[in-house]
Amino acid sequence: MSPRRLPLLKVAVAFLALAQPAFAHEQAGVAGGLASGLLHPLTGIDHMIAMVAVGIWGAQLGAPAIWVLPITFPLVMAFGGVLGVLGTPLPMPEAVIALSALVLGAAVATRLHVPFAAAAVVVGVFAIFHGHAHGAELPSAANPLAYGVGFVVATGLLHLGGIAIGTLSRWRAGERLIRGLGAAIAALGCYFLALSLGGVA
Repeated sequence: MSPRRLPLLKVAVAFLALAQPAFAHEQAGVAGGLASGLLHPLTGIDHMIAMVAVGIWGAQLGAPAIWVLPITFPLVMAFGGVLGVLGTPLPMPEAVIALSALVLGAAVATRLHVPFAAAAVVVGVFAIFHGHAHGAELPSAANPLAYGVGFVVATGLLHLGGIAIGTLSRWRAGERLIRGLGAAIAALGCYFLALSLGGVA
């Protein structure tokens, strides 16, 4: 090989060596963002039980709440996620998330019937705080859009699980089981609320 071509070859090899990892990192960011988003709602018990409770409560309230509440929560949660990614502060987010499990669990346990609009507002307010927590914990290497899609899809699946549990209310034994589950969710929410307020204090 001609000595004149050697520097050119070195430049080409260096370019390929730098370009390939950059491409791989971008792809990993998208995949990692989606996977992280899908798994994130499942890693926090307070998040998970509140999202399941939304589905159960919607099933108890019947149409249109059975479908609209589980759709409202992920959509509003996505807005909260954007606030979290942007670093917009919300007051006492962990306490409100714990409170959501307490309130929604109590609603399931008591089979609380409220006007549909009121239920949507309650769910929507809590969804902002859940989304904010997800967005604020975005992994540094993750693609924000892929991460957001992931946690919205995972949340929807948790809601569907709650709806499936809620259908057990057709049977007397199933109704007792659901109300007991609601009481357990509310108790856990109370526990997490005490922990979060203890941390603030």
